[in-house]
Amino acid sequence: MATKRRVEVFSAGCVICQGVIDAVRQEAGSSDEVIVRSMYDSRVIERAKKLGIQCVPAVVIDDKLVSCPGPGVNIQALKAAGLGNPL
Repeated sequence: MATKRRVEVFSAGCVICQGVIDAVRQEAGSSDEVIVRSMYDSRVIERAKKLGIQCVPAVVIDDKLVSCPGPGVNIQALKAAGLGNPL
């Protein structure tokens, strides 16, 4: 049995972050495990620093920063990184 792709959304809990969370969940497939990370948790902040995240919302797929803030979430970049695709 293959493991799932880990999709992490780093969020500050704002409306913009929620929109990205919703979009990622909508596009995720059965091979994806979507995890929302709260930037109010000091352990999450440390992980975000290690991943190079400087602002939120940010999406990380299998420990690789794929999408950072801009005008909405870049779904095409997420799909290119594997979101929604079978493993």
